[in-house]
Amino acid sequence: MKLDILDASKNKTGEIKLPPQFEEEFRPDIIQRGVLAIQSHKRQGYAASSEAGKRASAKLSRRRRDYRGSYGIGISRVPRKIMTRRGTRMNWVGAFAPGTVGGRRAHPPKSEKIWWKKINQKERAKAIRSAISATIMKDVVAQRGHLMPSNYPFILDDKFESIQKSKELLSALRGMGFESELSRVGEKSVRAGKGKSRGRKYKKKKGPLIVVSKTERLMKAASNIPGIDIVEVKSLNAELLAPGAKAGRLTLWTKAAIDILEKENLFK
Repeated sequence: MKLDILDASKNKTGEIKLPPQFEEEFRPDIIQRGVLAIQSHKRQGYAASSEAGKRASAKLSRRRRDYRGSYGIGISRVPRKIMTRRGTRMNWVGAFAPGTVGGRRAHPPKSEKIWWKKINQKERAKAIRSAISATIMKDVVAQRGHLMPSNYPFILDDKFESIQKSKELLSALRGMGFESELSRVGEKSVRAGKGKSRGRKYKKKKGPLIVVSKTERLMKAASNIPGIDIVEVKSLNAELLAPGAKAGRLTLWTKAAIDILEKENLFK
């Protein structure tokens, strides 16, 4: 498959034949496995304290002549602590055992639980190739909600990587017909439902992903623009290409990035 190479003024400067990575079969199931594996590696383990709910000095004697015991009172053998007493009559409160006030949980989170999800190397590479091929499928990209010009997909000229300022980057993207996409990403995000009670008050929308050969200058220019990500072609992964495990992110490739992808045979 061949794509046009465009400069920042939307002028055609040539054509390029895409490498075999773009011809991979579209497999949403494998892409999802690749994304979930990456997300599991970021997850921080958590667990209850090993002493949680066990700090109370609680016991219940069943001895016949122990005045602190429960012999003959007709109560269960739940461990109890004495709150007050009057003579030989005790005011007990259940403690230590699950189901009692201040007691331990029956099955708390364990620190030894392994959150990592494994994925084979060939399967991981196939997930990346499949996500790469989805970036040039216009219908798949549209299903994600991206707004793109009619001539998408196309390849960016190498001069695009020399942009140093945010203003220049925004101007170049608008000149290529991504005005609506930038407005969609930059508009005020809606509230995230119950997520607001967990520290996520607003949703953040994902905009274009720009794949380059080197990120030195362009990374700084895009750092202040919401929704736009810049990534070096060698650092691509399934999560960047398919945020939320949904393939078809609007992706712009530079010619130099395509050359590296083909020359070094990446993700094969």
